Amino acid sequence: MRNTRLVSVLFGGALLLAAPRICVAQNWEPLYDGTNLDAWEIRGEGVWTILKDGTLLGQRAHPNVANPFGNAWPIAQKTFRDWIYRQSWLYTKRSFGEYDLHLEYLIPPRGNSGVSIRDESRAHWVIGEPDTVWMPKSAELKGSPAHVGYEIQIIGDDAETYPSGSVYLFAKAKTGVQKPGDWNAMDIESRNDMIRVRLNGTVVAEYAGAPERSKVGPIGLQLHDQFTFAMFRNIRIRPFDRK
Repeated sequence: MRNTRLVSVLFGGALLLAAPRICVAQNWEPLYDGTNLDAWEIRGEGVWTILKDGTLLGQRAHPNVANPFGNAWPIAQKTFRDWIYRQSWLYTKRSFGEYDLHLEYLIPPRGNSGVSIRDESRAHWVIGEPDTVWMPKSAELKGSPAHVGYEIQIIGDDAETYPSGSVYLFAKAKTGVQKPGDWNAMDIESRNDMIRVRLNGTVVAEYAGAPERSKVGPIGLQLHDQFTFAMFRNIRIRPFDRK
């Protein structure tokens, strides 16, 4: 009994320090309240409009859609693909660590969008932004937000390789949950050791995360190509503190 008490005295402090830190939720806070985009920045050629009911509509900017290549015709296939698949994003100005994210989206049947998390490049590599304008601090990982951080897929067709709710490139989502051509609720749990996605209340994908990728970063909404549009509403976040 005496030896047990001595061990407790000698090592009790160390045991306390080794105890796991508790993840404590803060209150929900709006990321988009239906009135303004003060907390966001447009990345690339996108047009984001707040509709009368507060819905956020994202479209591409087409100043010369009838002839985007001027007198350059005929053009190479690569030139056309580089143009049509150039992305645009809407990113939060703030970065976040661990959190719960809720949003609702409506995507047309052939639309392609997504939610970016932990992408510290802010889509630099896919929006046509010159390095002289801005360069991510870390350039070890390059490419789309799905290759730097993670993209949670939003797409109109469940037949795609990575349907809506997938952690794109890493975890394919369960199908049959998205409501085509209608509003859908997406919930993303971003933790240091887990990304979990729910669609309309059902867990559709989980992924532990890649060790070489950041665990913090902004949140982004994607316009995948020149002809996609997407609508969002009720975007809110609940950050977590480590105590």
